Amino acid sequence: MMSSSVFMALYRPKPGKERELKEILKVHIPTLREEGLITNRELLTLQAEDGTIIEIAEWKSNEAIEMAHQSKNVMSIWDEIGSVAELTNLSTLNESKEPFPNFKPL
Repeated sequence: MMSSSVFMALYRPKPGKERELKEILKVHIPTLREEGLITNRELLTLQAEDGTIIEIAEWKSNEAIEMAHQSKNVMSIWDEIGSVAELTNLSTLNESKEPFPNFKPL
């Protein structure tokens, strides 16, 4: 049986690029779904105080992660994201210092 895993992707918009990032993210998850890479589990999209956007979704399998890196459509979107945002991690967020961090739903 292929095991799925839940991922959190954190994107800190470059100055003045938050709206552009949000537009790109509107096609990100639908593209991953169309390519059969993620499950139909409900997507969570959150925003931290500093503007960082967090996507939480579920890969269908470890193989799906590898397939995403081989997909021209997915890589194109990831390149676009990279042009308007810095990829970051939870430890950079003020909220990560709290035992029960709260984020704004998007």
